Amino acid sequence: AAAAAAPTTSTAFAAASPLVRRQIHRMASAATASTPAPAPAASAPLNEADFNIVREGKAAILFPRNNEVFYNPVQEFNRDLTIAVIQTFQQIYAEERRAKAEAKAARRQASSSEAYAATASELLEKDHSSITILEALSATGLRAIRFAKEIKGVKQVVANDFSHDAVEAIRRNVRYNGLDESLVLPNYGDASLVMYNRSAEEPFDVIDIDPYGTATPFLDAAVKSVANGGLVCITCTDMAILAGNNSETCFAKYGSMSLKSRACHEMALRIVLASVMSHASRHQKYIVPLISLSIDFYVRLFVRVFSSAAEAKRAASKLSAVYQCVGCESLALQPLGKISVDNGNTKYKPGTGPCVDSLCPHCGRTHQLGGPIYSEPIHDAKFVAALQAFVEKSPPDAFKTSKRMIGRLAVVSEELPDVPLYYQLGGLSGTLHCRTPSLIQMRSALLKLGYRVSISHACANSVKTDAPVAVIWDVMRSWIMACGGNNVKPFTPAAAILAKLPKVKAEFEEVEGANPRSRREGKARFPENPTANWGPKARAKLTKKPAEGSEQEAKRQRAEPDGEAAAVSLTDKRAQNQGRRKQKRMQEEEEQKRKASGDNNNGEGAADDKQ
Repeated sequence: AAAAAAPTTSTAFAAASPLVRRQIHRMASAATASTPAPAPAASAPLNEADFNIVREGKAAILFPRNNEVFYNPVQEFNRDLTIAVIQTFQQIYAEERRAKAEAKAARRQASSSEAYAATASELLEKDHSSITILEALSATGLRAIRFAKEIKGVKQVVANDFSHDAVEAIRRNVRYNGLDESLVLPNYGDASLVMYNRSAEEPFDVIDIDPYGTATPFLDAAVKSVANGGLVCITCTDMAILAGNNSETCFAKYGSMSLKSRACHEMALRIVLASVMSHASRHQKYIVPLISLSIDFYVRLFVRVFSSAAEAKRAASKLSAVYQCVGCESLALQPLGKISVDNGNTKYKPGTGPCVDSLCPHCGRTHQLGGPIYSEPIHDAKFVAALQAFVEKSPPDAFKTSKRMIGRLAVVSEELPDVPLYYQLGGLSGTLHCRTPSLIQMRSALLKLGYRVSISHACANSVKTDAPVAVIWDVMRSWIMACGGNNVKPFTPAAAILAKLPKVKAEFEEVEGANPRSRREGKARFPENPTANWGPKARAKLTKKPAEGSEQEAKRQRAEPDGEAAAVSLTDKRAQNQGRRKQKRMQEEEEQKRKASGDNNNGEGAADDKQ
């Protein structure tokens, strides 16, 4: 501590070796980056009348009435899903670490050195099931408290925030839930610096990043500080940027150009994954997505991070540029890199292309170029199956959103893993100005032609298939020939597409497998929003009380003679403003009538004088 506090201009510091100076710098930054919140001198009794008590899962938090910290009840599904994912991961992670320890112990026991062989028992006796979790942006501490109370094998949860109000709320809620701060540790610090400084010591097994907006400022620190094989949970709520409204902003934040595409929600997932992978590659690491979901107004991703310089070289081959036609919205993917094996030697080369001509072969329009996006599978099939089994076996009261979780996981398990992006039925029929076939009819036609097809969890009427785009348009041509009813204008993409005859004839009678199992079983795959205005809430409001004797305090007292704030709701204020506008409008109308009446009287008097 003394070395960290010492000025860097001292003679001793200047004479120190570069290694010592770097260590002093690291200690100084650690001292300023992360500080466990000091415990209050005396825990005053809580007045529950000053708080709203919010109960979720096994946790109960005291939510300030003035919204000093951020809480969003909409994301209960997010928190339930995260708990289920971490618990499933903890079981797999414990088995992997135990297997590694047993293999390492066997090698030590086979060693000729008796002293080295004696250390094998230490590896087997070590606890491999406990995990440490960092909630980088904790706010009220609800998520951290639920982690501690509902996930088995948790050694410690660090609940970090860069707001003193939030840290005080975390401590208050930890105490209210009867937990010790050795289990849920409130911490004040910059999230990135907390992670960077922890990476040199014992790393976190799980890092949860759930910000208001983008998670990009924290990604590099997260992939660097998580343990080998650890889990990083990421939320991004800036869907307008990821969905193509501001491509230049998306490139600045994520390093990819987003497109206004029918498949924008899955493309958003793949853009975030590409960004995470680029950060991991800089540290000679690679990622394995366990499950990636587009939910409501945000995306939620769960990825494991492993250390391997050889695997990190494959990063370019996992990325693809996206070509989208501006007329018919046909999609084509161009890999950025490729891997070749020659006589056992693996070579990494740039991709060859382009994969499209200058004009779309279907409608003759130009292309937009987006990406790069992550074009590998975004879900791990084995993990999704284990997660499904865990949620279905959990007690009915374990997760309030369990039905929605089961339905969404069922759709994810049915997705084609090796087919990036998708088409929408409404988009296909809208391009051709025709009636929209049902999802079962479209799936039946593609299945009869020998192609695989599924829907995407990101869109209810999506078509995800390995059929070429030309075959998809042939199916739509066959549909129009069968049902008719299209109204095509000349010189449009529809006219160009329908000018060609279908090379394959599609049949739309239902076949086995056309109706997904999750749909047949009536699972809650795409439930409606439970309330109106379903979406992100406002940021936390940091209220500052005016200093005593200041001009602001004097103004407040003059405006509030009784010293109490006027409790005027937003609805009342809106009604008052509407009343004032109505009164002003009526006064203006009366003034115009008086002027018009005066002009008429003057005109009549002038006419009499003339006569």
